[in-house]
Amino acid sequence: MRPTFVLGRIAGIRIGVHWSVLLVFAVIVLGLAQGRLPQAYPGHVWPVYWSVGFLAAVVFFASLLAHELAHAILARRGGIEVDDIVLWLLGGAARLKTEAPNPATELRIAAVGPLVSLVLGGLFALAAWLLDTASAPGPAVEALAWLAAINILLAVFNVIPAAPLDGGRLLRAFLWWRTGDRLRATAGATAAGRAFGWFLTVVGLLLFARGDVAGGLWLVMVGWFLATAATVEGQQAQLRGVLAGVPVRQAMTADPVTVPAGLTIAGFLAGPRYRYRHSAFPVTGGDSAPVGLMTLDLADRVPEDRRDAVTVEQVMVPLSRVVVVGPDDPLADLLPRVQPGAEHRVLVLEEDRLAGIVSASDVSRTVTWLMTTTPRRRGGGRGA
Repeated sequence: MRPTFVLGRIAGIRIGVHWSVLLVFAVIVLGLAQGRLPQAYPGHVWPVYWSVGFLAAVVFFASLLAHELAHAILARRGGIEVDDIVLWLLGGAARLKTEAPNPATELRIAAVGPLVSLVLGGLFALAAWLLDTASAPGPAVEALAWLAAINILLAVFNVIPAAPLDGGRLLRAFLWWRTGDRLRATAGATAAGRAFGWFLTVVGLLLFARGDVAGGLWLVMVGWFLATAATVEGQQAQLRGVLAGVPVRQAMTADPVTVPAGLTIAGFLAGPRYRYRHSAFPVTGGDSAPVGLMTLDLADRVPEDRRDAVTVEQVMVPLSRVVVVGPDDPLADLLPRVQPGAEHRVLVLEEDRLAGIVSASDVSRTVTWLMTTTPRRRGGGRGA
């Protein structure tokens, strides 16, 4: 899930938001302002309901962010790099660059999110009780009660032992500890995730058939997402097993064709070195050090009448936004980070010198070659 826009950073972790958050935000505000709040405490003017509903929605997404931040911060303490946190339609996700090194670390990272949600639910319930005893305005008390209930529900739902929920991570940590095999543990958690997802889908269809259109469609959507995400997670685990012990240098294109940062777009498009075969090229500065990534698509977006004046450096993807790895880094750790598309090429640096470039198709070819030329390998061993 790629973020539509970035809010900023918290504790050094980039926070992104997907466009679907706007839909959920609007549904929450509308449901509280036009439904729950006036039904529980009628008689207030409409700006009160809408203001309280808006603030409750903001606090709810802050709660989701706290849940995911807990995962990310504990992962960093366990030596795992965090790509970012993305809030979207069905909650949020902290994207980790690598997997936990052992079952104990996996267990701690997975458990802390639901624990934070449970604590927040208790704090909101306490706040609602205190405001109620102090005869505070009813809509505020009701909003806090709703926040308490939704956070506790979030905690309970997330500990269901089915991938990709936190409970699926807990199940995987347990199976990993019992069997000593990370791949078998992941297969068990993803199988549970697919079963739970299809169960929710069937229940949603039954509700829809009985006339509960909104509730039925919501369950179908959640179930389909869980089943699909669990399947993808299982496939990635199998790929990790195939790529275990394989370094990035075995998949990269070594010594790729580079583009000088000062070259004009016209020169780039007309240059015979850049016309064929490749759609993305590393960009180098005056000292031959890599400074970014240039694609043919980015060049084509520059108007023809400006291509003689605009340089590659002005339109390239800067190095800060490009995935960078070392040639001896595990190729399996690159799987969650490499994506299709020329703008998602991965640069391979060795002591600040460009050593190669990797695309999603390079990884696919490597996987295909390994699967056809080597015996099937099992992933992982008993964690320390």
